[in-house]
Amino acid sequence: MRENSSNYRDLFLNDRPLMDVRAPIEFRKGAFPQAINRPLMEDAEREKVGTCYKQRGQEAAIELGHRLVSGAVKEQRIAAWAAFARANPEGYLYCFRGGLRSQIVQQWLKSEAGIDYPRVVGGYKAMRTFLIDTTEQAMAQCRFVVLGGYTGIGKTEVLAQLPSALDLEGHANHRGSSFGRHATPQPGQIDFDNRLAIDILKKRAAGFEHFVLEDEGRMVGSCSLPLSLCRGMQEYPLVWLEDSFENRVERILKDYVIDLLAEFVALHGAEQGFPVFAERLRQSLSNIQRRLGGERAQRLVALMDEALAEQARSGAVDLHRAWIEGLLREYYDPMYAFQQEKKRERVIFTGNREEVIGYLARLTCR
Repeated sequence: MRENSSNYRDLFLNDRPLMDVRAPIEFRKGAFPQAINRPLMEDAEREKVGTCYKQRGQEAAIELGHRLVSGAVKEQRIAAWAAFARANPEGYLYCFRGGLRSQIVQQWLKSEAGIDYPRVVGGYKAMRTFLIDTTEQAMAQCRFVVLGGYTGIGKTEVLAQLPSALDLEGHANHRGSSFGRHATPQPGQIDFDNRLAIDILKKRAAGFEHFVLEDEGRMVGSCSLPLSLCRGMQEYPLVWLEDSFENRVERILKDYVIDLLAEFVALHGAEQGFPVFAERLRQSLSNIQRRLGGERAQRLVALMDEALAEQARSGAVDLHRAWIEGLLREYYDPMYAFQQEKKRERVIFTGNREEVIGYLARLTCR
């Protein structure tokens, strides 16, 4: 049998398959990208055992747990664990603290299925602590540079060309603006934190100690940045990306209209996808209506409605440029111009896409 592991660095660097035997409610609150939930107890069973533990103590709780997970239920769960173990011979199992639940699963796998399968010492809590420490150590030990620019400038495209980049929006599954939601939901806060930490871990293992970040606020959609990172981003040097207004309009048209519709169609089908997409677009504009002001908001809403009607009728997206141009000129650009002025002293380089990629590649090379 392979030994139980407390080498958390190896688990995440090598994407070791992980079998999470906690209850589904625990798994949904936070897990790891390579983990699959194969619980010892379902939520209702866990709740009953927890109540018994409080009222009658550990021994009675363990006895109740064995009664709840017995017979056909026990056979089904052992079969699921065995299937995972056979499919993932390099994997590990874990519970919350690496204690009783993971030990029971380990014992049953051995006695009932003849499989020796190792567990993670310290369980979820120890791995989570390791990842939190990984992020905090990077904040203290590494250097960072922030990539800024106006809305639609293509910052994410630049990050994709840089192996030293940490894609916060990618980890949050959100583009960062009022229109930034994807068709699929964002991860929970713990899952976002874990993804970011694992990215940092892998990049540091590859030799990177100088990272590029996109200029973000405290929140990326519903995901909040680690406090130390958020504070740092108010001081890190800034590289400013530039592009033409026309290119920015086309990029937003592609991201927030063409590609977003494709996401909804892939998720809901051609017939249902468009109405859901149209409602999302309208809601995104509605979210900033108060900041836009009455007259301007009404005008942009009318332009968007006209564009959506034409798109529904013919598939053409040309009319969307009108509300995009208005939103940029009258809302986003003045806001970003104000922010740029406040950050001017931190700007160390300004250039177009190719110039910025070249500069950041040289700046952050290993």
